[in-house]
Amino acid sequence: MSAADFSMRASILAILACLALAGCAVGPDFERPTPSAPDVFHRIQSAQASSKAVDAEFNSEWWTLLNDPLLNDLESRLVDANLDVAAASARLRQSRSTQQVVGAGQLPRLDGATSYYRERGSPNGIVSLLGVSPTGSPPQPASGASPLGVAPVPGSSGSPPFDLYQFGFDASWEIDIWGRVRRSVEAAGALTEASFEDRNAILLSARAELARDYVELRDLQSLLEITTQNLEIARDTARLTQVRSREGVTTDLDVANAAAQVASIESLIPTLEARLEAAINAIGLLLAQEPGALRQEFAERREVPELPERVPVGFPSEIVQRRPDIRRAEAQLHAATASIGMAKADFYPRISLNGSAGFQSLQLSSLADWASRQFVVGPSITFPIFEGGRLKGTLHLREAQQQEAAIAYKRTVLDAWREVDDALVAYDAEQRRRDRLVTVVSENQRALVIAQRRYKAGAVDYLDVLNVQRQLLRAQSNLEQSRATAATNLITLCKVLGGGWESTYARTPATN
Repeated sequence: MSAADFSMRASILAILACLALAGCAVGPDFERPTPSAPDVFHRIQSAQASSKAVDAEFNSEWWTLLNDPLLNDLESRLVDANLDVAAASARLRQSRSTQQVVGAGQLPRLDGATSYYRERGSPNGIVSLLGVSPTGSPPQPASGASPLGVAPVPGSSGSPPFDLYQFGFDASWEIDIWGRVRRSVEAAGALTEASFEDRNAILLSARAELARDYVELRDLQSLLEITTQNLEIARDTARLTQVRSREGVTTDLDVANAAAQVASIESLIPTLEARLEAAINAIGLLLAQEPGALRQEFAERREVPELPERVPVGFPSEIVQRRPDIRRAEAQLHAATASIGMAKADFYPRISLNGSAGFQSLQLSSLADWASRQFVVGPSITFPIFEGGRLKGTLHLREAQQQEAAIAYKRTVLDAWREVDDALVAYDAEQRRRDRLVTVVSENQRALVIAQRRYKAGAVDYLDVLNVQRQLLRAQSNLEQSRATAATNLITLCKVLGGGWESTYARTPATN
């Protein structure tokens, strides 16, 4: 067996031995947390409102519960148009690319290279070992002090210039015995999942914000109509007061009070119109539209969407799997756990297999000859000897970061339960308040009719009519705002339940 064959077989045996050990990975393995699911849905049984939350399969497209075609269309356009979602999608692509870069560390690296050099060796350098004497130095024969000897090249000082052609391949592969590379790939994958859930959270927030802005817009349109109707009533009353004043039935005080009431109601309209334009612009911003671009779409006045009879809320155990903030916190905990293994692996030696093969020749014509071949192959081992506490400090840092991530996960879950419980209470309470306001408006409307009738008959002063009308306007405004608040509370409830994002979005790994 030749020396070259023996060396090659030894290298192969070393590779096989390293691969046999490569199944080990230091550091803790990540275990998915299993938080307890409190009975936050016990509020369902005690709810008294007409629109009830029920234990049924959750509708991820929760905005369709409001049964508004225009809102459904806006929500469908949001995914592709919203700039915050687009930026989050770009960050997700960055994370996936980073994961691909880190994952490349598991595979061998192979580089090709070709070069040409025009060289001349220094007579005072390594060339002297090959028999070239420095300028002015006498030739020396080989001896114990100079085993190669130094012999001058006739007519030159040092080596003559020469051409060197070469091409070939360099390869290297770190044998991941302790799992450092695998833990880094694991951490990168977890961070990609965190980025994915971050996009989901942004999309969910954008959907809820769009629905809230839409409800506010319809609320403002209704308030504007209520104010206009009350303005007509006030103007009619003011005209009646002027007629009665000319007839001597009433005084100028009633005329002044009636005129002041008209002006007071008129003063509400510009503010409502400005808020209405702001709501349209807010929706436009969510859809990446210029100010006023959506004004025509909302020219037709519509009521605040009615609440559905049933709101399916799913089951408590599903919230952990559905809410993107909880899933993001879990992914961050996973990444922090994997980073501990990376830090521990740095305490152990790194073993790499290195090699190069190619052709080298002083003549371009003979570069491809078999005799011009050359190769180098063999393992390399590096291990830490003195790091000044850097490795221990890094390990302690990663362990503390993992503990912080675990605390953040627990707090995120607890906050989720709190939000769901609060949302259920608020949704039921606002509906009951709305029902009471319906009665208030009905009674105030009846009181206004009676007051106007008695005023015409001269049985009461105009101040009585004025007070009743003010109460009616306030009650109508409160009722309309309560309807909008109830719809907004439904949106909040669906948001905290974690619906409204695509669970299958871009989960495939990054490609070249």
